[in-house]
Amino acid sequence: MPIKIPNQLPATQILRQENIFVMTETRAVTQDIRPLRILLLNLMPTKVETETQLARVLGNTPLQIELELIAPAGHVSRNTSQRHMLAFYKTFQEVKNQTFDGLVITGAPVEHLPFEEVDYWPELCEIMEWSKSNVHSTLHICWGAQAGLYYHYGIPKRLLPQKLFGVFRHRVESPNFMLFRGFDDQFWVPHSRNTTVLRGDIEAVRALKILASSPEAGVYAVKTAQGRQVFLMGHAEYSQDTLKKEYLRDLEAGVDIQIPRHYFPQDDPGREPMVRWRSCANLLYGNWLNYFVYQTTPYDIGGIRRGVRTDELWH
Repeated sequence: MPIKIPNQLPATQILRQENIFVMTETRAVTQDIRPLRILLLNLMPTKVETETQLARVLGNTPLQIELELIAPAGHVSRNTSQRHMLAFYKTFQEVKNQTFDGLVITGAPVEHLPFEEVDYWPELCEIMEWSKSNVHSTLHICWGAQAGLYYHYGIPKRLLPQKLFGVFRHRVESPNFMLFRGFDDQFWVPHSRNTTVLRGDIEAVRALKILASSPEAGVYAVKTAQGRQVFLMGHAEYSQDTLKKEYLRDLEAGVDIQIPRHYFPQDDPGREPMVRWRSCANLLYGNWLNYFVYQTTPYDIGGIRRGVRTDELWH
């Protein structure tokens, strides 16, 4: 089934070229079906690239998805045109009276700042609090995961001695975790971050369960007992060249940046990066949509406010 996105969104043409079934708003209004309503809070500076990456993995399932885009109201994006923002993005105030089956909160390049010093932190806190009653399941990514763990559970982020940069091998900590159903014993995920969350800090919170981790990258996936919140420390949604672009950008800017690990064949930046994570990304997002959203969200979407779930698939 398709993902429904605005007619003129740049991702539409890109995904069609990749043979991903995209349904524009014009066609969707003729469909007699209740699609899953997914809200994307895009905090990344490269808005078009991020929305395309997430639309790609969210749209590669049998479920029909209706994607709504929002960005912080008080923050001006310097890397995305104002025309694009006005055409495709809403503010939180415009959607706060609605309910959504799922919410995705992206990462953001603000790790060097304490959470409280991020200019949109008060608005993000309001959104995370609102999600408890208006969203069935929220997926937090990278800095968004660290922000969520800090806001909801008081878990601090810790500065790493060196940037975690590359594609790292992970393992699932129990074969019965539904988020990783169908995964191999080991899987790969890209990371690009200067901060982390410690396992001991997470394990000290009884409401949280660690699902997957990496010997090099640390804890990767965490969820709450009922799956209403899921936290991912890496970027399974990244495209083949995302880390390459970041590496070349930092080199040009004179930043002391290491070659991303386990990414270029033989660590040679002159060669094309090797994708090890594409199947993982599609399965991961498909499992989240299926088991944590579709299988348990009420058909009457207003039931989300009443805490209605259709079954108890929360392992």
